[in-house]
Amino acid sequence: MSNHVFVLDSNRKPLTPCQPGVARSLLKAGKASVFRRYPFTIILNKEVEANPEPLELKLDPGSKVSGMALKQGNQIIFAAELQHRGEPIKKALLSRRQRRRSRRNRKTRYRPARFLNRTRSQGWLAPSLQHRVDTLMTWVNRFRRLAPVGSMAQELVRFDLQLMENPEISGVEYQQGELQGYEVREYLLQKWDRTCAYCGAQNVPLEVEHIQPRSKGGSDRVSNLTLACHSCNQAKGHGDIRDFLSGQPDLLSRLLRQAKSPLKDAAAVNSTRWALFKALKATGLPVTTGTGGQTKFNRLRLNLPKAHWLDAACVGPVDSLDVMTSKPLLIRAKGHGTRQMCGTDKYGFPTRHRSRIQVHKGFRTGDIVAATVTAGKKIGSYVGRVLCRASGSFDITTASVRVAGISHKYCKPIHRKDGYAYA
Repeated sequence: MSNHVFVLDSNRKPLTPCQPGVARSLLKAGKASVFRRYPFTIILNKEVEANPEPLELKLDPGSKVSGMALKQGNQIIFAAELQHRGEPIKKALLSRRQRRRSRRNRKTRYRPARFLNRTRSQGWLAPSLQHRVDTLMTWVNRFRRLAPVGSMAQELVRFDLQLMENPEISGVEYQQGELQGYEVREYLLQKWDRTCAYCGAQNVPLEVEHIQPRSKGGSDRVSNLTLACHSCNQAKGHGDIRDFLSGQPDLLSRLLRQAKSPLKDAAAVNSTRWALFKALKATGLPVTTGTGGQTKFNRLRLNLPKAHWLDAACVGPVDSLDVMTSKPLLIRAKGHGTRQMCGTDKYGFPTRHRSRIQVHKGFRTGDIVAATVTAGKKIGSYVGRVLCRASGSFDITTASVRVAGISHKYCKPIHRKDGYAYA
């Protein structure tokens, strides 16, 4: 089952998405044309007066990958996964800072000190974090232009940190229910990478284990919890962790250190969720929220596999779901290149000059092209992002391989550069 196809009328008014078979029939009959390849959108040759049924856009923001799903009634008709580039942004900023610091520390001309009088606006986020909010809002606005989105749902709070810090807190009845266990367990699964902390076993049932047993003064704080397989949990029992791992001092020190370490990815997600929530509220559409534990509870109750787009479909209150697709659109943020005109080596010395000319033979680096090579050593058909050169000899990066030396004469553009790669 594939994603539904977005439909626009002649005035670019978004209509209810249709099934791929209906879209093929409209295209064959000449009643519609291809408007966009990714996500696939057709535009009708006439104006439509009908008011389409509003859809719900559901979001599961993540540190590396975010899930998105469009819901019509109780049906998931479109799904996508967006891979962020926060880590490459962080590395690029670090590299630039190192080069600048290296130049300043050389014995060159004297440079007077500057006053450190720069201020950051309220709600400022680091560029690698702001990127996550900006790319998600880019796709939210894009979906609103392609489909009649009437409401949105976002997974706002990943973990109930207050409850995990103080399990005896009173006054809220749900904290004594089954949802609290899902919050803590999901946190531990991410923190310990879904492996047994003692033997490293994977793909086995894992149990929540107290590092310092409660019988010896241990608490229920999340910093005192880990995951262990059944055999290791039984072997440790109520014994002290230092006695159980007396013959493995390296494992003991690593386990105690990891137990106190925070989740880097969880911190990044928690830093951006509220900024994303405010941006979604600024659109004027109603926004509902849910927790990560509620998302997992819904997914397990509906017997759905683990996936980012399915997590997005399970965000918030969900009674039933009919998943109409099994092939989500995979989106990878690639950026728009660099404005740096002078390339440097690792020491900061200039090595090459970058031309201002970006369009070569009618193509731009980042365009998605289809190339059918009929002669030479590279005979075959290729679809992927293109790397352009002034000579007209291009490189095409497909889903599995990068092919070099493809002439521009064999290339046909199917999707112009927009800063993303698709699969």
